[in-house]
Amino acid sequence: MFNQTENAADSTNDQEELVGTSIAPSTQYWMVGIGLLAVRIIQGFIYWGGGSRRFIYAPDKLNPDAPHWMAYKFQTAMPGALLGLEHIISFMLQHFWLLYAGVILFSAAELIAGLFLMLGLFTRISALLSMLFSVLLMLMFGWQGATCIDEWTMAACNLAMGTTIFLCGSHVYAFDNIILKKKPHLTGSRVFNWCCGSLPLPVSPVAYKKLALGLLVFVVVFDVGTYSYYRGSVVTPYHHGPVSPTTHHISLTNGKLLSDGRVTVHAYLDAGTPEAPEHIMEAWLKTSSGETIMYWDTAMLSSLPQDSFRNDYDYNQFSVSHYGIQAVVGSAATIVF
Repeated sequence: MFNQTENAADSTNDQEELVGTSIAPSTQYWMVGIGLLAVRIIQGFIYWGGGSRRFIYAPDKLNPDAPHWMAYKFQTAMPGALLGLEHIISFMLQHFWLLYAGVILFSAAELIAGLFLMLGLFTRISALLSMLFSVLLMLMFGWQGATCIDEWTMAACNLAMGTTIFLCGSHVYAFDNIILKKKPHLTGSRVFNWCCGSLPLPVSPVAYKKLALGLLVFVVVFDVGTYSYYRGSVVTPYHHGPVSPTTHHISLTNGKLLSDGRVTVHAYLDAGTPEAPEHIMEAWLKTSSGETIMYWDTAMLSSLPQDSFRNDYDYNQFSVSHYGIQAVVGSAATIVF
């Protein structure tokens, strides 16, 4: 009993001494680095996983002839993409060489940046790339998520994680340190310190504080702002967003009644979940007063010839089915009835 009491007293005294002891800056920096190790490795694995699925484990995503070709995924993101990206995606979908090059380059960048983050190689430039990926993915896919805003959540977290790694470096168990040990003269290189994570950023404490707070403002405004835009619940009531991720919606434009009695209209499935197709089982042509002029039931829609659909894209398309006309989110076509 005496020994236990004595040990407890010694432990208390040690803790009191530790509280009053200042920690050397080098030790503090090491503690920050090892504390961020899990963040760096998982951030890297997320992007390594995205690239490796396409290049190694599920190469059909890079095969234009396969049903899982990435173009289908991009097309489903098109209706809710922000800052004009809808038009850029549409242009790429109609120009195969540009689309394919973009998919390959983006996937390769994900793969390399993710691998480098896990290894701690060119840590800061890799973290900066991961921040760019997060912003792009947020603007393209952030609106999606039928049961929860999972695309927003991933992009928001990855942006914050990438920013933290960029600022702090996460230099422990990193290849950047191996490079620095072999070439110690790089200690004074601003390029090395901005690109790698072995040493603090080569700026004054005042400049570092301004940079950190500036990035904090950007991350918070971007993440919270997109959340409010997509779902509200910040200063406005909850809503499903300007583009619903759950309820399908079809926009009809350029309707024409031809001289031979046929009707043409451009249809665009611009909302809803991409996990299930939309089925059009009935269609009406009405006057401005609501009087029905023409009517097509499910059987009539199912019997439309395939050349009745002039699809805008080669991927998700409007087509006939057993239940009338079907389409996946992002499909757009001129339909002849």
